[in-house]
Amino acid sequence: MERTLIIGLGRAGLGLHGAVLRRLRAAGRHPDLFDPAPVLTFDPLAPEAPARADDLRPVTSIAEARTLLDPERTVVHLCTPPVARLGLLRELAAAGFRRIIVEKPLAVERRDVHEIVTLARAERLRLAIVAPWLASSLTARLDRLVVDGDLGELRSIDITQSKPRMSRTLADGGHPTAFDVEPPHSLGVCLRLAGDAVLTGAELADMRVGDTVVPGMGRAALVLRHREATSRIVSDLTAPVRERRIQLEFTDGRAVAHYPGAEDDHYAQLRFSRTGRPETWEVFTDDALSAYFVDTYRALRDGTALEPQLRLATRVVELLADAKEAARPPGTTPGAPTAGHPVRRVSHAG
Repeated sequence: MERTLIIGLGRAGLGLHGAVLRRLRAAGRHPDLFDPAPVLTFDPLAPEAPARADDLRPVTSIAEARTLLDPERTVVHLCTPPVARLGLLRELAAAGFRRIIVEKPLAVERRDVHEIVTLARAERLRLAIVAPWLASSLTARLDRLVVDGDLGELRSIDITQSKPRMSRTLADGGHPTAFDVEPPHSLGVCLRLAGDAVLTGAELADMRVGDTVVPGMGRAALVLRHREATSRIVSDLTAPVRERRIQLEFTDGRAVAHYPGAEDDHYAQLRFSRTGRPETWEVFTDDALSAYFVDTYRALRDGTALEPQLRLATRVVELLADAKEAARPPGTTPGAPTAGHPVRRVSHAG
């Protein structure tokens, strides 16, 4: 059984990781994976914060966590914003923790992700990068459509990721651009279904709420060219509705699908058909994050190779870095690191 340490207690740490782990432990279906002892938590922004639930035990530092845990039997969930990961990974490695689940994206800059990979290999860290869409039942079914060839050869992928994220964006500067919020999920799926790619276009718009502007946190779009197909991803964080839609065009058919829209909805939908044939419509359970944690805890326990996952996560960051460069406004410094999105007020003439 594995003990758990969660670092970073925001939306990802407690709202997603903590909630899913609590549900998995309560279900009791995997007693060989999840130790029933309290989950240790550490918030670098408020290290003295009290526990928020009876099954959580706060610690004030990674060093304190080391006195209470055996690193060989502990899985660390690193859920701090992506702009603040490298230093914590170094500290975890120095304390002996090697098995770490990192919230997506692995980093937000090409330089940072390469430094993380170098550190991981030098310290023999076993890094798993959160990728629920890759563990999704829907993605597995789409992959089968591609591999089996029943609809012909894959020619294009179009993904829409829309959701209203104004409140969280105004309160939290942990994601520098809209490219870093939703596209890491879908870009990994595109690479899995169609292979490696190069960027051919990108756009980035600001978020505007009244007279407040949050640069780069509105709408993000990127276009990729794979060997035999093209992909287009559009993510709008100012949309009035939620949608996670993926459409695959084949030489002899089409598939249109929707990933679950929120953490309280674990059903996916898939419609597909050959050209001129009746459509097949499926609705099925797809609790991707739970499946991801079960698979990852088992892989970390059993010593399953995680290098392919690390390579894919690195490629996602590299392509998103290319997109940021392509969408960067004229006059700004190419390659300049971003420490979180600024928020500014605008005045209206007249």
